[in-house]
Amino acid sequence: MALRIIGNPGRYVQGAGALTRLCAFAEKLGDKLFILVSASGKERVSRAIESGARAAGCGTVYEIFGGECCEREIERVGASFRRAGTGVVVGVGGGKVLDTAKAAAFYAAAPVITVPTVASTDAPCSALSVINFEDGAFNKLLFLPSNPNIVLVDTDIIRAAPVRTLVAGMGDALATYFEARACARAGAITCMGGKTAPAALALARACYDTLRRDGPAAKRAVERRVCTEAVENIIEANTYLSGVGFESGGVAAAHAIGNGLFAIEGTHGMYHGEKVAFGTLAQLVLENSTEEIQEVLGFCASVGLPTTLAALGAGDASEEELREAAVAACADGSMSAMPFEVTPAAAIAAIVRADALGGEARGKV
Repeated sequence: MALRIIGNPGRYVQGAGALTRLCAFAEKLGDKLFILVSASGKERVSRAIESGARAAGCGTVYEIFGGECCEREIERVGASFRRAGTGVVVGVGGGKVLDTAKAAAFYAAAPVITVPTVASTDAPCSALSVINFEDGAFNKLLFLPSNPNIVLVDTDIIRAAPVRTLVAGMGDALATYFEARACARAGAITCMGGKTAPAALALARACYDTLRRDGPAAKRAVERRVCTEAVENIIEANTYLSGVGFESGGVAAAHAIGNGLFAIEGTHGMYHGEKVAFGTLAQLVLENSTEEIQEVLGFCASVGLPTTLAALGAGDASEEELREAAVAACADGSMSAMPFEVTPAAAIAAIVRADALGGEARGKV
């Protein structure tokens, strides 16, 4: 009998100015931090980090990220960490920086802290790293034995990021409940190696409810560069509820189809969460969930998530490109978590129908 397994970061910290307390929270892990960050990111965060470091008597060593989470970069960062003689790896940035930091810390048997600068991915809380080839193409997933020791989210930094990143994070988070529900119905095995626990499904449902309640208001607030309670709630939903929800609840057709769309060249400029939002619509088409499709279409319209192939840059996709996307989706292991078989023909039909429904909804606005 499969176990129920829920993965959580050791501690989740969120709030305005949280970055100034990085060293204070890291105190029990080590008194010298190895901080992986992009060159531009260092300019934005080093002042806050150093102000807290002086107060805590903590040492810091900065390493500039090479730009891609690939095996060569992970090895390079690990070697730099060992030379620095520090005890804690800290990743500050987007998903690729955080995944590289987690992988390097794993190979070095060191604790890791993740500090996202955007709320657009599940990378901060997860116990896995997405490893790419050096050209950016997907290589493999590295499953880690534990989640990050600390996840620290400074909402002053998140609200200053491009609005599109927060909205894309909502698109990724949008899939969390529907995929966890599908996995629970199918008795599928999650990333944690167990079945979907009721607690994980409850977190996933809370993620969806938070998006619908606070998403539009949060978008309006960050457009004005202010942080309201709605913004705090959406950051938590995008980062924690979605992160724990997907990993412990499971992923299914929404991600498989969103990832499959990479086969269409026009989508390459789109964010992961934007493609997953469309994948969520396609999954609901597969499930024939008529009322929820309308709910999701309404939510996407309210925050500006794409609901058509054209909005994803794939409006001129050929039949062959759609077929390639569908075949790629069905080859994705996440598709097997659906409670029924999904063939490439069914995936194509779902994509085409979701596109038509998205177009109809846009025409009504």
